[in-house]
Amino acid sequence: MGDYLDLPDFMLKPGKLIRLPDPNSASYTHEMLTLCLDMDIEAVYLFREQETELLLKSETLFNEYNIKILVKGNEL
Repeated sequence: MGDYLDLPDFMLKPGKLIRLPDPNSASYTHEMLTLCLDMDIEAVYLFREQETELLLKSETLFNEYNIKILVKGNEL
């Protein structure tokens, strides 16, 4: 689990949450793909509209690396 919004250090240190790339970044999609590959993430659950719009445009790329893009409301 993770978020791009500010998270207190005590939530990040145990390793249960990670800081995600900011969707306002020009290289957001690349940063998310890199994060997924580095951390062996197989599925990305999207809840915010901005993240959803950006990553769905690159869903084919993520699928090539066997990373599923899942949007809230989809069956899990």
